[in-house]
Amino acid sequence: MKMESIIFETDEGEVEFYVLEQTTLGGKNYILVTDDVESEEGTFLILKDVSGSEEEVASYEIVEEKDELESVAKIFNELIDDFDLEV
Repeated sequence: MKMESIIFETDEGEVEFYVLEQTTLGGKNYILVTDDVESEEGTFLILKDVSGSEEEVASYEIVEEKDELESVAKIFNELIDDFDLEV
């Protein structure tokens, strides 16, 4: 199965993340990504699209605010069978 991936630039170089699911909450788009699709040991992140308009190239930031993170994690847990994302 081919998964959509996105590349992040970090201080250590490029890191590839795979998009597991996406959702919208309060007019904002969110994606759930992981760096390892083969096991449950990978890093999972919830990212929010902060680009501002659909014409712009998507720009994502990591969701860190606790209430927002819990709300979006709950939605992803409902969308993905056999998945329990703990915040």
